[in-house]
Amino acid sequence: MKSQLLVLLYLMLIAGRVAAQPASYDVVIYGGTSSGVVAAVQAKRMGKTAVIVAPEKHLGGLTSGGLGWTDSGNKRAIGGISREFYERIWQHYESPLAWKWQKREEMEDRHIDGPTHAGGRPSMWVFEPHVAEQLYEQLVQENRIRVDRDQWLDRQNGVTKENNRIVAIRMLGGNEYRGKMFIDATYEGDLMATAGVSYTIGREANATYGETWNGVQVGTLHHSHYFKKPVDPYVVPGDPSSGLLPRVSADPPGNKGAEDKRIQAYCYRMCLTNVPENSIPFPRPEHYDPQQYELLLRVLDTGWRELFQKFDAIPNGKTDTNNHGPFSTDNIGYNYDYPEASYERRREILEEHRQYQMGLMHFMANDPRVPDEVRTAVAKWGLSRDEFIDNGHWPHQIYVREARRMIGRYVMTEHDCLDDRETPESVGMGSYTIDSHNVQRYVTPEGTVQNEGDIGVGTPYPYEIAYGSLTPQEDECENLLVSVCLSASHSAYGSIRMEPVFMILGQSAATAACLAIDGTQSVQSVPYERLRLQLLEDKQVLELPHPPRRRMPQLQGIVIDDQEAEEIGDWPSSRSTTPYYRQGYRHDGNRDKGQKKLRFKKNIPPGTYSVRLIYPESSNRATNVPVTIQHAGGSALVVVNQREGIVAELAGKTLGKFEFHSTVEVEIGTSETDGYVVADALQLEPL
Repeated sequence: MKSQLLVLLYLMLIAGRVAAQPASYDVVIYGGTSSGVVAAVQAKRMGKTAVIVAPEKHLGGLTSGGLGWTDSGNKRAIGGISREFYERIWQHYESPLAWKWQKREEMEDRHIDGPTHAGGRPSMWVFEPHVAEQLYEQLVQENRIRVDRDQWLDRQNGVTKENNRIVAIRMLGGNEYRGKMFIDATYEGDLMATAGVSYTIGREANATYGETWNGVQVGTLHHSHYFKKPVDPYVVPGDPSSGLLPRVSADPPGNKGAEDKRIQAYCYRMCLTNVPENSIPFPRPEHYDPQQYELLLRVLDTGWRELFQKFDAIPNGKTDTNNHGPFSTDNIGYNYDYPEASYERRREILEEHRQYQMGLMHFMANDPRVPDEVRTAVAKWGLSRDEFIDNGHWPHQIYVREARRMIGRYVMTEHDCLDDRETPESVGMGSYTIDSHNVQRYVTPEGTVQNEGDIGVGTPYPYEIAYGSLTPQEDECENLLVSVCLSASHSAYGSIRMEPVFMILGQSAATAACLAIDGTQSVQSVPYERLRLQLLEDKQVLELPHPPRRRMPQLQGIVIDDQEAEEIGDWPSSRSTTPYYRQGYRHDGNRDKGQKKLRFKKNIPPGTYSVRLIYPESSNRATNVPVTIQHAGGSALVVVNQREGIVAELAGKTLGKFEFHSTVEVEIGTSETDGYVVADALQLEPL
């Protein structure tokens, strides 16, 4: 009997030792985002063992966290498992059982691709959060992928490296995961940073990569997310000594184009509904302070009423609610230290954002100072009772629009996104607008409040994303790929940072990891042609044909780009019509006529110049654009027909010959114009 007990104790001891050994996998994915799930699926489909080590409890990141109105860009550029996900969305909503609160035929067809779309299989691009989460769980179950949830990387000592390779990662709770290859699929880039890989935070100076849309963007006003009419920022209007209202910074904004460490604003993508049976009134948050929203009252006093512009419809009478306007759900300036913050500090930041945004909705629906028509309209909406059930019906994932960005073997810049250079070794495509939300809210020299950092520059075609942007520099780590916090400048990341693209890059990262295992080599040494063949076999889209771009001829003399011009009103950028000078041109959107002007002004050597307004002509342009030239002899008005413009093979119009003492000033007006008013540059040739 004694010998049997000894044997039993020995077996128990051995079993304990075995259990204590860290789990080992071919591919270890840190992060349960959409990118992380797809990476694990691809690894399993390529015959490798894989595990998702997830800080999250819910799979899918932002895709299952409220962003049900997909920022898809050009859908032809979306392939592989990413496309498969949206095909599964379509399959789900083909069932009548999926339509509990709304009839299927009430959904707009523009969100659904039928069987004739590229790829030949129908897909759907809007969905409810819980449906997205169900589909990610199905992918995990179908592929028998282990998911360990609520696992937080020890960011101090949790990465073990040998010979420039990660051997194991350890969690705060003690769990350890060994692997041949590792993928960082988190929004924050915690594994990448802990592994000693180079990264950056914030905005590079435009000069760093020769860009236009990076750095501080003072004077650049895109979309509708700025103060269109003057709003006083002081507690007592007109009295700076009374202090600033909440949510306005006293710090100077910085110089245009300069670098800083500020990051674009975060928000929660709330899932709201106006179906009474499924709606919960906006709760009053625990630390509710109505004074936080005083600035919104002043915006409403100007007559602004665009509150529902981004209540984007998703199935069953719900919304994906996004930021819109000068004061909205974006919590501008309250996330700067999030990327590097401790877990405890991040939780504080998340709670501050939740309190702010929940308080904003409660304020608009209940505060008697809010105009009656606004308060009544907002109060018809509420949180969706059947979404985020275990989190008080509030999204479990904040929109981390940007955190760390790796500095890898290849840095994607706006030159890649805007088709200004050839991108090597494509592993997927992006196509969305270069899109940064506001970074700061400051006081202008005129004593009014303004937002800064918002960018909205269209990409002319879908563009390639380089394999080198997923891999660290080889002397930093040989077996890590980064599929979310990839190597890109701030402006380029503004386009790449879309959920379909993160899934594309998750699949490509996993493919490269598996090939590196097969070849017993570093991720940097994977032969691109082998990677390319596998990606194409798995239906990734690596390039698309596009028409050749007409190039602007060399401009002589002094050239003032539209980006140097002073804007009055909203002048969005475009690249739709070629040729154009530098990074595109501005247009008035063919609206708010008379309220918009574009002013070119610059110090120049005294003399007489031939002045030409450069613009891409088109049939939708105005025929009667007023252009006023201030010159040494006074002012001159020239009316330009922008449907015509070819002069010596150059799009533009010679305005005349003028003498200038030391400054040129040319103003483009929009009053009573009969089409789009556009401006690309002002050219002055000395005579």
